[in-house]
Amino acid sequence: MVERTGGADTAPDSASAGGTAGGEALDRPLPEAVRRRTVALAGECFGRLTVADLPVQLRQYARFTPSRRARFAGNAMAAALEGEPVFRQHVAVQLRELQPELAAAVESGSLPAAADPVDVAALAYVLRPEGWTKLIAAAGEEEQRAQAERVGEETGRELQRLREELAQARGAARQEAERTRAEQDALRKETDSLQRKLRSALSDVKRGEAAVRKLQAELTALRAESAAQLGAADGESRRLRARVAELESQAEAGRRAVREGRSVEDMRLRLLLDTVLDAAQGLRRELALPPATTRPADTVPAVAPGHQSPRDIAARALSETDPALLDQLLALPQAHLVVDGYNVTKSGYPTMPLDKQRLRLLGGLAVLAAQTGAEMTCVFDGAELAAPVLLAPPRGVRVLFSKPGETADELIRRLVRAEPPGRPVVVVSSDKEVADGVAQAGARPVAAVLLLKRLART
Repeated sequence: MVERTGGADTAPDSASAGGTAGGEALDRPLPEAVRRRTVALAGECFGRLTVADLPVQLRQYARFTPSRRARFAGNAMAAALEGEPVFRQHVAVQLRELQPELAAAVESGSLPAAADPVDVAALAYVLRPEGWTKLIAAAGEEEQRAQAERVGEETGRELQRLREELAQARGAARQEAERTRAEQDALRKETDSLQRKLRSALSDVKRGEAAVRKLQAELTALRAESAAQLGAADGESRRLRARVAELESQAEAGRRAVREGRSVEDMRLRLLLDTVLDAAQGLRRELALPPATTRPADTVPAVAPGHQSPRDIAARALSETDPALLDQLLALPQAHLVVDGYNVTKSGYPTMPLDKQRLRLLGGLAVLAAQTGAEMTCVFDGAELAAPVLLAPPRGVRVLFSKPGETADELIRRLVRAEPPGRPVVVVSSDKEVADGVAQAGARPVAAVLLLKRLART
């Protein structure tokens, strides 16, 4: 590598001196074939040069393979060979080593007869001997001549192909003309046949029109006969409908007579039953019999169980907020549940409007009444109402509003006082004043949360 570098350092001066001595220059662009061959030669020498021998614009392609270098760096190498004399001289040194015989022949001017003009021109472009422009011009002329010969051969082949296609087209045209004449003859024969068929069809149409006229006359006669028969049938139908109406009226008269006879019998039986019932009631008044309040089982001596009151429920170890406590209270005979409506709704769902609160509470109470069978009364404060609330109470729930000047608490106390002593009355309210008042009257107060929990289970 050191020796090659040294040769490259000394060769440019002599080669440059030889290349510039004649002052030759190209008066036209480098022929394309010569250019491609020059780039290929430079690519072969590329790997034999050091990075320092390469122009700056070519150093990035130093690690490329020859094929990739020729594909990507071709234009750059061509420009460097043209504009970088030092690089061209380095390439010339390498070409003298790679192709010594052809390089010596080009520089001496004694070209072998078998040498390729393109290779000679490429070497001459790099080595720049005396008369190198003539060698490149000769290669260009040779390339143009070869191109002209190729174009002439291609033109001849194309002309031959066109002549063959023309002959084929003429043959196809003759065949098409013959086929067209055959088709015309066939169409002419078919037209004659169709005309004969058309004349036959026209005669058939005329015969058909005569038959249609005959059928129309027969149809008119049949329509007249049908109209007469239809009139007779309508008359018979009217007569039959009148007969049916007469029979229906007779049947209705018969059914009426049967109903009247049955009504007389029913009336006689009812009169007899009323007579017996009046006689029994008169006998009861005459004898002054008291109502039967004692049953035979009551006369058998035994020990009867004690009666349970609402106060006894609290002794069963149940929490005051356990819904089972309310179930036990409502399971007592003839239990009456009185609910402080707004006290319960404002504890359970205070954000809802009042009408929605009422509907939700009454719906739950209706389900509870259906489940337990207990009497339900829900009391709302109506002291500030300008008119009665339009409300359809659910089945099994009594809804009351307090009168003007009266609170719902007072109405609840009056309801408790109206109950007979001993009846189980349960009052739902978280108001301590209400709970204390109803407890003194004998009722069992429970908190609103107890009812809310019980309704949540329904």
